[in-house]
Amino acid sequence: MDFAAAVDQDDLRTSYREALEHSSALTDTISTDQFSAHYDDPPPWAIGPFARDESLTFRLEGQWEDPTGIGWTSSSIFNPTMIERDGELHLFYRASPRKESTASRIGHAVRTDGVWRDDPANPVVYPTLANEVLGCEDPKVYEADGRYVLFYNAIRRTEAGDVACDIMCADSDDLRSWRKRGLAVPLEVSKDWAKGAVVPRDEHGRAVRIGGEYLMFLSEGCGGRPMVGHSDDLLDWRFEEQPYLDLSALPGTLYEVACAAVDGDDLVLDFFYADEHGDFAAAQAHYRADVPFTQLGIHPGGSLAWGGLQRIDGRWAFAQGWDAPHDSRELYVYKEVTE
Repeated sequence: MDFAAAVDQDDLRTSYREALEHSSALTDTISTDQFSAHYDDPPPWAIGPFARDESLTFRLEGQWEDPTGIGWTSSSIFNPTMIERDGELHLFYRASPRKESTASRIGHAVRTDGVWRDDPANPVVYPTLANEVLGCEDPKVYEADGRYVLFYNAIRRTEAGDVACDIMCADSDDLRSWRKRGLAVPLEVSKDWAKGAVVPRDEHGRAVRIGGEYLMFLSEGCGGRPMVGHSDDLLDWRFEEQPYLDLSALPGTLYEVACAAVDGDDLVLDFFYADEHGDFAAAQAHYRADVPFTQLGIHPGGSLAWGGLQRIDGRWAFAQGWDAPHDSRELYVYKEVTE
């Protein structure tokens, strides 16, 4: 595939029609609270549990203009990321024809003076390249050195007809206008499937240098290898195989690392896994921020904050739309419960 080629409009139409038929008994009923509302006897380093703050709910009204001209619409928004800038809270979210379907696009909203306003330029990221034909998903935004970097998943099919997932990169000076930069993870690393783009970040959404460089934890895909990326600028990456997560104490099988939060000397990885019964579950692993591959502890319960954790009003918080009623495009903000 020519990754610089423009997406084919007929292929986009087919992708959209398929997405409208999507349904999954597992993901149609998934709830944020089943992972993050309660932890049993959490250690002091754990982040959470969390409860919904109704005052911060975001609702998407109306349908965006479709820049591709295929009549695309959305009925579900989820898997967002938040980051602050100049006293404003910016929200980037995945909008899909159906909950957890493909054919997704990425929207942007800003909270100013206590009110959310959707960006009139939405969608800010949508399929324009051939490898984005099945959608642009799951934004993760980081600030570094005065620049903002957005990682997102581009979904396509391989020549054999299998679904593939590429981690893509875009950058911005103002969180509003984005320049697509192409693949962040090369195909020789991803093996046609990589998820993660998890960069350790602080309470404000700023990427944190560890050992003088930025790290990216890849977890799902890469031919089953735990891979870690290294970068000086968040844009150009080199990757190496590096084990960093041991689930034997739970036990379970890893699906995907959701986010990495740096809190003082602590680094906490929040991740999604299958427990010993094969059920969806979340957990967190503990490291020292300056020794990021030596696991110090692990505990069930986590946010599954795919876009990262962010402090709001002094408490760790994240947004998610899984619990919105059917065909209701809402995102709820969950804050850490403190006593």
